Amino acid sequence: MTAKDITLDLIIRYGFQVLGAMIILAVGVLLARWIGNLTNRWLESRVKEPPMRLLIVRAIRILVLVLTLLVALDKFGFQIAPLVAAVGVAGVGVGFAFHGVLANIIAGLSIIFTKPYRVGEYIELLGVHGQVVAVELFSTTLVQLDQSRVVIPNHKIVGEILHNYGTIRQLQLKVGVAYGASLNEVLVVAKEIVAANPCVLKEPAPLIGISELADSSVTLSIQPWVVVADMITARAELYQAIIERFRASKIDIPFPQREVRLLGGS
Repeated sequence: MTAKDITLDLIIRYGFQVLGAMIILAVGVLLARWIGNLTNRWLESRVKEPPMRLLIVRAIRILVLVLTLLVALDKFGFQIAPLVAAVGVAGVGVGFAFHGVLANIIAGLSIIFTKPYRVGEYIELLGVHGQVVAVELFSTTLVQLDQSRVVIPNHKIVGEILHNYGTIRQLQLKVGVAYGASLNEVLVVAKEIVAANPCVLKEPAPLIGISELADSSVTLSIQPWVVVADMITARAELYQAIIERFRASKIDIPFPQREVRLLGGS
């Protein structure tokens, strides 16, 4: 039998099987994409967390693709049970080789399901802080106030002390006024400054009051609430407004002074 005859015999014997398997795989890919998109639209109004929706959609797509692959292999006469057993044995070895990756995935699933923080919230942990912009299976991405990005592996997060500020922050502003100033007037002006700033939230209400009696001044504490994205802008605007309004109202902001007396000088 010539090579041509052998090739023709193989094409006749397995050609339709290969073609059928390729069609099954192509249909499976399209079906997985369609089911994934349909699931994503269905979950939009029911699951608010994007990471959770993404995880569910990916899991469904992978499941459809795996089922499609098994059907395609069945077209070639493969025994599925031994194949599944072999994959399980190989999976153990892969698990030992990629334990770091698996640790990140497990930690990512824990974060997605327990929700210690959500996208848009401001958190602090491991000596870094920032606004959460992405929660994925392998890592969490933060954006700091200077717009730099911090990517933290998920296995570093689980088990650590986490400070979640939410979506708003409270500014800590302090200014000293002279002991001779009218404190009632100072408080009224400070409240007007805070109320006039568009970045300051009405709720929770800002805290304004005397926090310390320093050596050279009375310390006024101004603690308004702002959205995380407005922190730098609000701080700069409020300090500028404080200086301008205090000057216009003749409220003195003293600088530190020391009185030195020489006793028994020659």
